Amino acid sequence: MRSFTNRTARKSALVGAVAAAGLLLSACGTDDPMSGMDHGSKTATAPAAPSAPASATASGAAAEAGAPGAFNDADVMFAQMMIPHHEQALEMAKLATGRAEDSEVKELVAAVERAQDPEITKMKGWLKGWGRPESAGHGSGHGMPGMMSEQDMKDLAAAKGKAFDRKFAELMIAHHEGAVAMAEDERKNGGNATAKALADDVVRTQSAEIAALRKILDRL
Repeated sequence: MRSFTNRTARKSALVGAVAAAGLLLSACGTDDPMSGMDHGSKTATAPAAPSAPASATASGAAAEAGAPGAFNDADVMFAQMMIPHHEQALEMAKLATGRAEDSEVKELVAAVERAQDPEITKMKGWLKGWGRPESAGHGSGHGMPGMMSEQDMKDLAAAKGKAFDRKFAELMIAHHEGAVAMAEDERKNGGNATAKALADDVVRTQSAEIAALRKILDRL
């Protein structure tokens, strides 16, 4: 009888201990969800910041390309317009192969290719990170300053030797002047530091190339 009583007492004590432990765990569990809700509210407010989370997480390539932080419509327009503008400059540069004669023209062609191809990649990365399309519906580039017409491109392709060199210099001066105007607008109205830095590069390098092309025209 005493053994039975001891067993009953031990069983009751065990049940009591389990119940107490359960209450303790329940109390701890109650604290954790509350703290989880606190963290959740902080995380939810972070994406509200205009672009940093989107550009940082939407694409690793975009993050590597740069342009973190806030951006505005002028930044987006700059990239959307400068991409096809640069692409046409590269098309003009490709026409120099087998047509250009002047050594300085050939050097400038190589400089255009070195600078503008990587810049196109950067700007495409920005737009991807910003969640914006690469094209703003400008079609073949009508309305963008300095863009060549189809006839301009045909005339350039038909020229060779010194005639090509002169035509290339004339057209590329106008093309570069358009790029500089677009970059100046970005420097004035853009909000993204990285995009504005690229605009600075465009103004500096293409202004120098315009000066060099004018000197080439003077002696051809």
